[in-house]
Amino acid sequence: MLLCVGGGIAAYKACEVARLLVKAGAEVRVALTPAAQRFVTALTFQALTGKPASTDLFDAHQELAAGHIALADWAELAIVAPATADLMARLRWGGAEDVVTATLLAVEPARWLLAPAMNERMWASPATAENVRVLGERGAKMVGPAIGEMAERSHSGPGRMSEAAEIVDAAAGALAPRDLAGVPVLVTAGPTREALDPVRFLSNPSSGRMGFALAEAARDRGADVTLIAGPTEVAPPAGVRTVRVVSAQELHEAVNRSLDGARAVVMAAAVSDQRPAQAARQKVKKSDGEETLRLVRTPDILAGLGARYAADPKRPVLVGFAAETERVEEHAREKLLRKNLDLIVANDVSAGGAGFAAATNRVVVLDRDGGRAEVSGTKLTVAHAIWDRVRERLR
Repeated sequence: MLLCVGGGIAAYKACEVARLLVKAGAEVRVALTPAAQRFVTALTFQALTGKPASTDLFDAHQELAAGHIALADWAELAIVAPATADLMARLRWGGAEDVVTATLLAVEPARWLLAPAMNERMWASPATAENVRVLGERGAKMVGPAIGEMAERSHSGPGRMSEAAEIVDAAAGALAPRDLAGVPVLVTAGPTREALDPVRFLSNPSSGRMGFALAEAARDRGADVTLIAGPTEVAPPAGVRTVRVVSAQELHEAVNRSLDGARAVVMAAAVSDQRPAQAARQKVKKSDGEETLRLVRTPDILAGLGARYAADPKRPVLVGFAAETERVEEHAREKLLRKNLDLIVANDVSAGGAGFAAATNRVVVLDRDGGRAEVSGTKLTVAHAIWDRVRERLR
């Protein structure tokens, strides 16, 4: 993995990008523009990656080994972070005046991942917009920019460089195998809400991030993704067909409408098991004494799918999730067998577990043949590991 660092204040974030890439097992080499070296040093990246950083286009030792051309040939993916307005302009017209631009000129744009970072006015400039459009047409991929406070503090808006973990996830997506190309898959995500009255509901803390990561990973691997999502504050990934629902009954109906042709169904949604027997039409007022709420069961969507495809040799791969607080694997395997699933993802959501809202996850994936795999990392990393196991069963 080649990390190209441009000259902007966001260059300090590139250090964390390098660290996370190495932590994920990537071999990382770094090249810095002269301007980047005014913000961060080559020695910092050498300490983080264990490799000397490239800083000089005319370094005699580098040129003996074909220098920037050897670096370009070696790079499976070139991450440009920060991709400043100036650097993107030079990439557009093919400048090669430093080690970064000369190296990138020898790498096809389809292997570029740009992480723009600049003042919001610079990002809004017609010149920048034109450069971004042209680079995209040539095949370059983009991550960000994010919206937030700028280095000037008095400025805020789009232009802030994406966080390191997002850039690393985007790199993983850019390198994802296309082993699900054209495969129709159905993913559910987020919580459901069961109305008590017009202003209150029963629900759970699910953020939808795990389900969204599964949809994103499947998309990056070429799948034709339908995502059915409950109410979330997080935006679903682009490039997937998204259906929004609120209640468990709505989710049940949406799943049944979307099953035709699906080769895999991954039920990552945290579905409410109960709903009020009757929702009040008006807001329920306080009253003296105890109050009783009568609950009834919601549809067990996953069990219904297991029963529906029990005798079908062409059944889709059925994947469930088990969010447990005790005896996690025992309860998950029982659920796997009882609901006739192919795989189940066991997740500890107790106080000592990863929980619903964390950016990372630690799970155990169990299969109906007795297989077991422990997976941890960002939710996108975990999502790819789950799809690896789905792909094996599709074969």
